[in-house]
Parts: sequence; C-alpha cells; structure tokens
Amino acid sequence: MDADNTKIGAAKGSCLCGSVTISASGLKPLVDICHCTMCRKWGGGPFMGISSDSFTISGEEHITRYASSDWAERAFCKSCGTNLWYRFTPTDHHSFLAGLFDLEALEIEQQIFVDEKPDFYDFAQKTPMKTGAQIIAEAEAQGLSFDD
Repeated sequence: MDADNTKIGAAKGSCLCGSVTISASGLKPLVDICHCTMCRKWGGGPFMGISSDSFTISGEEHITRYASSDWAERAFCKSCGTNLWYRFTPTDHHSFLAGLFDLEALEIEQQIFVDEKPDFYDFAQKTPMKTGAQIIAEAEAQGLSFDD
C-alpha cells in the first residue's frame, strides 16, 4: 500500500461507553505516535493518532476539553473517560486516537518527541524518529510560533 496517497473510506468511532461518536471521512492510513511526557501522562502511554479530511462529532454534551498548553487542546468523554483527540489550536487540526476506530491496515508514519520516550517500550516498525526540537522547528518553518 502506498500510504502517502491512499485514504481510508468513511469510518465511525466512539468512546468506550458510546456517548461520543466521531464520523470521519478521508482518514489517512497513517498513525503518528507521540512520546512526549504530556501525552504519556494523558493516556498512560504514547499517543497514537490519526487524521481525517472531514469529520462530525456527536455527543457534545459528553465532551470535556482541556487546554493542555497555549497551542493544544485535548478532549475526553466525561461519562467514561475515553481520550478522544488532540487538537493543535493554531491550525485547528484534530488528531483522533486511533483506537476509537475499528480499523486495520494502518501504518506508523512517524514517531515524535522521541527524546522524551522512556526506555521501557519500543515499536518494532522502523519509522522516522523526530525529537521535540525538530518538530517545533518544522512548525516554526511553516510560520507557526510557540512564544508566550
């Protein structure tokens, strides 16, 4: 599969209790893995997210949003506690937890904040590995700023 040019059709995902559902189209079959300390504290392990071209969310009354930094929001179901998404606020980009969707044939696109990854786990796939400084530099090169 040429993962860069292939998109998964429509998919529906949900939290553990089913109170929040996400209907997404144009899902990319690529998983981004973040090893940063904040993601690991949020979910107990690395964040594994997927993105889509278009999505709708139902069950808004069950969603709690948390501004985890000046440039990021995380959301979870306040009924069952399932983590739902990470949103990069400067671009309004949502990265949904891959486990919300019953999908197969996903590939790891990259691992980020590898300089914060603990030694007690590793992924078998060989993927691009980027440090936090590299990710910030890439975003700044696109004109984004992380100054307070």
